[in-house]
Amino acid sequence: MTDGWRPKLVALDVDGTLVDNSNVMSAAVRDAVRSIREAGIETVISTGRAIPGVLDTVEKLGFADGHAVASNGAVVFAYDPVEILHAVTFDARDAVERVMAQMPDVTVAVEEVGAGFRVNRPFPEAEITGSFVVQSVEQLVADPVTRVIIRSADHTAEEFTAIVHDLGLTGTNYFIGYSAWLDLAPEGVSKASGLDVLCERLGIAQSEVLAVGDGNNDLEMLQWAGRGVAMGHAPDTLKAVADAITGTIDEDGLVEELKNYL
Repeated sequence: MTDGWRPKLVALDVDGTLVDNSNVMSAAVRDAVRSIREAGIETVISTGRAIPGVLDTVEKLGFADGHAVASNGAVVFAYDPVEILHAVTFDARDAVERVMAQMPDVTVAVEEVGAGFRVNRPFPEAEITGSFVVQSVEQLVADPVTRVIIRSADHTAEEFTAIVHDLGLTGTNYFIGYSAWLDLAPEGVSKASGLDVLCERLGIAQSEVLAVGDGNNDLEMLQWAGRGVAMGHAPDTLKAVADAITGTIDEDGLVEELKNYL
């Protein structure tokens, strides 16, 4: 129960919240999100995806314009057309070098904001979207970037987590996914910081935000929001900070939460 509380902004994670592992959005989820927006509630995608991945999602929703937080908070933009409202970059050279000293065969990608990625070798099909340019790792991190993705096909998520923790990375934020996938972001940047920038711009209070997510990169967002809701399949670390837990992606858990405000 939400005791009559009603959000002015709803921030929604994409993978595992809006779409399943095959990037499929159910009709029930699409209709519920569209109804929230039609009810006059600002509806914002807040994701680790880069801009092309966000645009794929808003196309599924049928949104012609709006605001979004991309790249785990490093990029805030309006669409359509895309207008970058806020972007944070960092020097990733030391962090990438330290990871590669332990795992020299990893695949590395850096974001080209609004376009796609520069990579040291191709990623598996459909894991990241947009245009791709192949470069050496030295070229990838020669200049400040908004985001680095490091993928290891030879390690489990648990092994990857142990290695990254042992590195004691400083000056960067990092998020480890369900697989051996590491996102490096500027220090202090998260979905929460991106939403904070957007809410200040829109004149919406933090206490008036509903955030829903399912991954480790949603932790700060759920803690920050006036109401933070974890999907039913989320890790225990996320559930522990959530104000409520809804159903899983397979149960259209997002619909269960959104119907409280319709």
